[in-house]
Amino acid sequence: MRHYILAETNYGYTQNHPYEVAVLPLGATEPHNYHLPYGTDMFEGTVIGEKICEAAHNQGAKVVLLPTIPYGTETNMVKFPLAVNVQPSTLYRFVTDIVESVSRSGVKKIVLLNSHGGNEMKPLLRELYSHVDAHVFLCNWFTSFSDVYQEIYEHVDDHAGEMETSFMLAYQPHLVDKTPDGQLTGDDGATAKTRFEAVNRGWVSITRPWHLLTTASGSGYPHKADAKKALRTMEVLTDRIGKFLVELSDAELNDSFPF
Repeated sequence: MRHYILAETNYGYTQNHPYEVAVLPLGATEPHNYHLPYGTDMFEGTVIGEKICEAAHNQGAKVVLLPTIPYGTETNMVKFPLAVNVQPSTLYRFVTDIVESVSRSGVKKIVLLNSHGGNEMKPLLRELYSHVDAHVFLCNWFTSFSDVYQEIYEHVDDHAGEMETSFMLAYQPHLVDKTPDGQLTGDDGATAKTRFEAVNRGWVSITRPWHLLTTASGSGYPHKADAKKALRTMEVLTDRIGKFLVELSDAELNDSFPF
């Protein structure tokens, strides 16, 4: 029994072992090119949550992993079947209810472990700060190793590319679709340019219509994926975020927290 995972532990343990930190993974249900499952973001958030909480727990942190939210904001994928959308305002309300519930249980340090780029959670942190009796942190895990990304991967991954495919090969290989000769069924993940230079160069932002941007929902070349690359990435994540969880667990709550 892994007592740092709420879904696996029991009341007998939680009653006698209060937690200092709760980690809430945020996933999504959406297509990931032809070769990866709809639940890719959920699977990634769950396994990363398990690994970082395990690392922190083994170092004495009083941390608990909450069940992953499997749905996220999919407004730009409305043309794809079963890209299950939760409007940002709805998602914010749902996460707020969870934060408030966890806070009422005495856990005042909460980490949102976001696994989906469409979940823009920073505005929620600003709302929660003014009225929730808890300190909420946001970790978009896919940005937590950007400084070493090019040491591990050959291609930039926006969605269902080399990095995400490597993660699924490492942790859910039976869900990666391949041809009889072992090749990924996904396409090359090429993306289209808009007619506006300012948008293409990032000076102006839009909500990208994914059915026009991509050929099969993938944005990023997946064919250089390797499970070993994901294992290396996980080492970085468990070292960096696991250490943060230990520090957060040990940190005293006072008027100057987190400074």
